[in-house]
Amino acid sequence: MGLLDVVNHLLNFTAPAAFMAVFTAFFARAVLFRKRRLPGFRRLAGISFLAGLLVLVAGLAIFGRDGRMMTYAGMAMACATVPWLAARAWRPG
Repeated sequence: MGLLDVVNHLLNFTAPAAFMAVFTAFFARAVLFRKRRLPGFRRLAGISFLAGLLVLVAGLAIFGRDGRMMTYAGMAMACATVPWLAARAWRPG
C-alpha cells in the first residue's frame, strides 16, 4: 500500500467524526445558544471531533474492523454529549 492509499484510508476513517463534529457543534449553538453559554464553534467542533475519533478508534480495536453500526452510534452519542457537557446542561436554569 502506497502513501496515497494510506492517506486516503485515514481521511475516509476520520470523515464521519469530522461530519458529526461540525453537525453537532452547529446545531448545539442553534439549540442551546439562548439558554446556555457555549465555547466557540471551532473549539466545540474540535472537541467533538476528538471524542468521535476516540470512539471510532475504540470501535476498530474492539470489533477488529471499522464501519460497524454500533461504533457509529457510539460516535453520535459522544459527539452529542460534548456540547451538553460544555453547556453544563445538567444544571437547572
